[in-house]
Amino acid sequence: MDISVIVLILSFVILLLLNVPIAISIGVSTVLTMLFTIAPGPAITTVAQQMATGINSFALLAIPFFILSGLLMGSGGIARRLIDFAKVLVGMFPGGLAYVNVLACMFFGAISGSAVAATSAIGGFMIPVMNKEGYDKNFNTAVTVTASTTGLLIPPSNVLIVYSLASGGVSIAALFIAGYLPGILVGLGLIMVAAVISVSRKYPVGDRIAFLEGIKKLLDAIPSLLLIVIVIGGIIAGIFTATEASAVAVLYSMVLSVFIYREIKIKDLPAILLKTVETTAIVMLLIGTSKAMSWILSYENIPQNISATLVSLTESKIVILLIINFILLIVGTFMDMTPAILIFTPIFLPVAINLGIDPIHFGIIMVLNLCIGLCTPPVGSVLFVGCGIAKTSLTEMIKPLLPLYVAMIIALLLVTYFPFLSLALPKFFGY
Repeated sequence: MDISVIVLILSFVILLLLNVPIAISIGVSTVLTMLFTIAPGPAITTVAQQMATGINSFALLAIPFFILSGLLMGSGGIARRLIDFAKVLVGMFPGGLAYVNVLACMFFGAISGSAVAATSAIGGFMIPVMNKEGYDKNFNTAVTVTASTTGLLIPPSNVLIVYSLASGGVSIAALFIAGYLPGILVGLGLIMVAAVISVSRKYPVGDRIAFLEGIKKLLDAIPSLLLIVIVIGGIIAGIFTATEASAVAVLYSMVLSVFIYREIKIKDLPAILLKTVETTAIVMLLIGTSKAMSWILSYENIPQNISATLVSLTESKIVILLIINFILLIVGTFMDMTPAILIFTPIFLPVAINLGIDPIHFGIIMVLNLCIGLCTPPVGSVLFVGCGIAKTSLTEMIKPLLPLYVAMIIALLLVTYFPFLSLALPKFFGY
């Protein structure tokens, strides 16, 4: 193994173990690798050039707009209305609040595009309510944490935009449409596990909502759910691009939250805008440094070497996909989703393409896989948010999470080995 590759891996791992922020860890390890590259190597200024080039993309304009839209929706009373609507659909079954939790997380995650926002908004309301009804606190938190990740598959999703960038330009619209069935599949798997646990523990049956009251709650939730229809419908119909759709989402969220629901005051907007800028800055720094690391990986022929190694181990497509999924599951336990996609897409996508796997399909596999990492220790960001809301510990969460992990992994394997789950809708709409 080349000395520069050893420096890259060791420096990156050591910086992560020292709790250095991920973006800085990526940038520093990239610079150190370039210093140890055999002369005549690239100039250090190449790092700055690659960072600038990495974020110089029109498609990335969608990220701050979708972040802003998600924050507006998160503060605009959307969560409560979606929870009420979910109760109308599934609240009357045994353990109904668990199903309500999953559905509400799916709805809100899809609208906000953020698993952390879904965990905070839905978990902040549902976990105390479920606790009061006699549900186990750790089970409630586990359901919220895992269900919140479905919003990263069901569009609009910022991580799918990041994958489009890392893959060299896979259609964002096609990725958005491809995420629906896998996202719903994960949600159904979580509901099935929650149903078995709820029935076995004899959790209470929810109240049946009267027809007229159900219609009222449905009408109250429709304006929120329309955001998904407007964004995806507009993209499919060719009315606007994914980037333009993000601006439309902001406008719609603003009107809905400020002028219709009136949950956000004009005086609240500066704080929301500041939060948007902070989040966007973090994401863009991650993208910039990750693109620099991807460049040095390519310069050292690491993706090609890994591809050749995997192919030399076996010619079986099934086994290679299993190995890739296993590696990504491990990566997801210690690395956040955005840098993981940016770093590992250039490594594994060429392998997938050589196996005849559609880049759209592989993108959904990667995102679904890394969604599991968001709710696994030691650094699962969504898991820690859920623990904070429920005031519980990481060790107490492991046991109730295990059956939900199984459901997510089964969904991952189904999506991996049955491509039509990802590709059926894009092909139907002509992508």
